[in-house]
Amino acid sequence: MLLKLFRLVSIVLCLMVMPNLSIGDGTHILQAQQEIPSYAKWGSLAVRKTKERYPDAAIVDYLHIGKEYGTKTSTEKFKLWLRRGGKEFGVFVDIQFETESEKLLDIKFKETDR
Repeated sequence: MLLKLFRLVSIVLCLMVMPNLSIGDGTHILQAQQEIPSYAKWGSLAVRKTKERYPDAAIVDYLHIGKEYGTKTSTEKFKLWLRRGGKEFGVFVDIQFETESEKLLDIKFKETDR
């Protein structure tokens, strides 16, 4: 049992030390790091503001719907699924911001039963 645990720990440590293992021709075998999506900061804001708006509800799921691009303003769209008092419901969160500067302009919430 101790030997199996030691082997498992050794494998995990090797994977942490060699995050970008590649063959001689440059082909990557293992990519341990993932890119942070461009909407991550807006998703974090959507979750934070939803928690503020619904403090007695638990967020049980999160979906990035997409981005609407505009020349002056853009909107990131999310759907969060909440549970409160044994009932579940969805909340669409639209975050509008200046396209170039990414200055926050508005956050809209819309509840849904689907």
